[in-house]
Amino acid sequence: MGLLSGALFGSCATELASTPESLEASASVVFGRAVTVLTGKTTRWYGPAVRFFELANRHTNERFRVELRSNDKLFVLQLPAGEYVLSRVQISEGPFISMADFQSTFQVAADQVTYLGTWRFGVDTPRYGRMVVVSAVQEQEDQEQAERQLMARYPDLEGRPIAMVLPIPASAESRLYEVMPYPRYSRYFRRHWW
Repeated sequence: MGLLSGALFGSCATELASTPESLEASASVVFGRAVTVLTGKTTRWYGPAVRFFELANRHTNERFRVELRSNDKLFVLQLPAGEYVLSRVQISEGPFISMADFQSTFQVAADQVTYLGTWRFGVDTPRYGRMVVVSAVQEQEDQEQAERQLMARYPDLEGRPIAMVLPIPASAESRLYEVMPYPRYSRYFRRHWW
């Protein structure tokens, strides 16, 4: 039991708000925008949204779960310096939830404000073998808008230089897997696995 419980508790991620109430004045801060789009037609009434994404520090293995619950949202995170990987994303469409794994990496420098670009999550239409593509882009208008929102919410960051870092690779594709529970249907009567 001790080994099993240690494995379970060792894998917990620290939950972070997408925009915290306050930031430490000299801490490392990363910010960007997450946008979710459907890449085809659907019969579902709900559009896709990023429920959360998860980051992992490559050297310490510390994991951070960032709650968004939105299809278009600014995120601002205070992270320790180090190399991070976007490891997981969960997509929701009303009662339907699916998950995908990624390996996009980026560097967080000590005592620096870093812009990570706009992360676009392109979600396939509901079907078997459904995929999601995440692409990180830097568009001048998006960056200026994100910087204005950042400075309006955290005026203490005013005057600090902002570095631009896009995750590598800038575009990655992964399969989406349905997450239990399947809405309002028992597992025995499930007809589709997409």
